[in-house]
Amino acid sequence: MSAFTKQTLSHLDWLEAEAIHIMREVAGQCERPVLLFSGGKDSICMLRIAEKAFRPGKFPFPLMHIDTGHNYREVVDFRDRRAAELGERLIVRSVEDSMKRGTVVLKSADESRNKHQAVTLLEAIAEFEFDCCIGGARRDEEKARAKERVMSFRDEFGQWDPKNQRPELWSLYNARVHKGENIRAFPISNWTEMDVWQYIEREQLELPSIYFAHQRPVVMRGGAIMPVNVTLASGEVLNQPKAGEEIIDLQVRFRTVGDIPCTAPVPSDADTVEKIVVETASTTITERGATRLDDQTSEASMEQRKKEGYF
Repeated sequence: MSAFTKQTLSHLDWLEAEAIHIMREVAGQCERPVLLFSGGKDSICMLRIAEKAFRPGKFPFPLMHIDTGHNYREVVDFRDRRAAELGERLIVRSVEDSMKRGTVVLKSADESRNKHQAVTLLEAIAEFEFDCCIGGARRDEEKARAKERVMSFRDEFGQWDPKNQRPELWSLYNARVHKGENIRAFPISNWTEMDVWQYIEREQLELPSIYFAHQRPVVMRGGAIMPVNVTLASGEVLNQPKAGEEIIDLQVRFRTVGDIPCTAPVPSDADTVEKIVVETASTTITERGATRLDDQTSEASMEQRKKEGYF
């Protein structure tokens, strides 16, 4: 009998191996990379990939979050705690800082700050001279993201041109850039929402509590479920109900987390990862289509925002 036993890899094994390879390529080719970590489920998977790629050593890059200042408290608390547990450096840059500098100007106080993250991100890239930002974007999320390469080139203005990207034949990646240019690397490009949840289940990854079904006061607004009276760590209360809106307590969970005014939950009784996997298998609505309200208007076109520097 042969000393070597043939082992069949699962699809998650293949996806994980590809992501590890991509992350190591970034570390090998780039001088100042950074891993974007928001505390969301995709970036949590990215942390596990980084652990498998580089442990027992330290990560060859810091972690960074571009905080809108209006992120869910549960997610921000998880972000800080997880970075501390790993012993990795976490850089936080806030849209509110850009507002103070005058580089971000809101049309109204309750406007979603989600798209304005692009400005703060470009400012942070310039501040630290990062030549590559590693993120958890996936091609199944949105049409514009489906156009991305794994190593997505950005010019000296941080702009993305889908017609000016490098070929990636035979999984060969080119992350070389001139000073001022940068790469956005997407190791889990080929993953789906289902892959993410199955990986979380397999790796037994901890998550912020709002990903699981829980009771929350909400109103129905524009065909979406909107959480109301959300309290931030600062004590500020967001999403106060409008005149005539009826507040109800509904059991919901979040499929994606982001800026509070534009991130909606979905009705659900899935209070475990196993139940979320089953629920995800039966859904017919895309993740962002169901829960990211700013992705549902032409004004907030993801492709246009990406051309302006959005991740």
